[in-house]
Parts: sequence; C-alpha cells; structure tokens
Amino acid sequence: MRVTISRKAHFNAAHRLYRKDWTFEQNDAIFGKCNNPNFHGHNYELIVSVTGEIDQETGFVMDVKFLADIIKVEVEDQFDHKNLNLDVPEFQDLNPTAENIVVVIWNKIRKKIKEELDLEVVLYETPRNFVTYKGE
Repeated sequence: MRVTISRKAHFNAAHRLYRKDWTFEQNDAIFGKCNNPNFHGHNYELIVSVTGEIDQETGFVMDVKFLADIIKVEVEDQFDHKNLNLDVPEFQDLNPTAENIVVVIWNKIRKKIKEELDLEVVLYETPRNFVTYKGE
C-alpha cells in the first residue's frame, strides 16, 4: 500500500525577478512590478508530500517529525525573512521565480529522504498562484 503524507510550512522572503544580462526595459517588459530594484516580498506557503510503502514495523511511510525537521533546516531556516537574491546562495545566478524556488526546495529535501520515497513539493507564492514539482 502506497500512502502519501504531507507537511505544511511557510516562510516570508523578498526577491526581485530580473536577468542581469538584460536591460531594465527588457526586464520591466517581462517581469513588470516583480522587477522592482528595491525588491518585493511574499508570504510563501509550502506543502511537502512524501509517498511510499507503509513500514510494517512502525506503521509510518516516514516519521512526520523527521520531515518537519528537514523542512525547518533546509527551507525555513535558510529562506525565512531573507532576500532570496542576496542571501540564498542558490539564487546568486538563478532567477528566484516560483518555478525555480520550488525546484531548489525539492532538491534540498530530496537529498535528505530515502531514495524509494517519492517527493512532491507545492509552493504557494500567493493564495492564487502556486507551482508544483515532483522531480524530473
């Protein structure tokens, strides 16, 4: 029996969407208000889901406390109240779009869970705009 467990989390962060190799006008045409040179912020909501077989000994797919600890260390501690462009190394040369953020988060968590478990990360940038990544 394959079962999915999920854990919600959140973090607040600022970012600016732009390409360093484009002019301000090009960036403004594509990214609009999100290209604000003084940055802008979001209250991100995150849902991390892990799917796998139920362990017959423990009854768990994965200990949710362990998943919560991974999310805290790998996401909340590193992204919360940060400027993603300036404070998070993964975005020094990567535009911190919701799409890129969710992939970065997925990669960070993927390294910490068992290979036989499937991982899905849903990131809400706003209550109406969200992205999902399940790996390649």
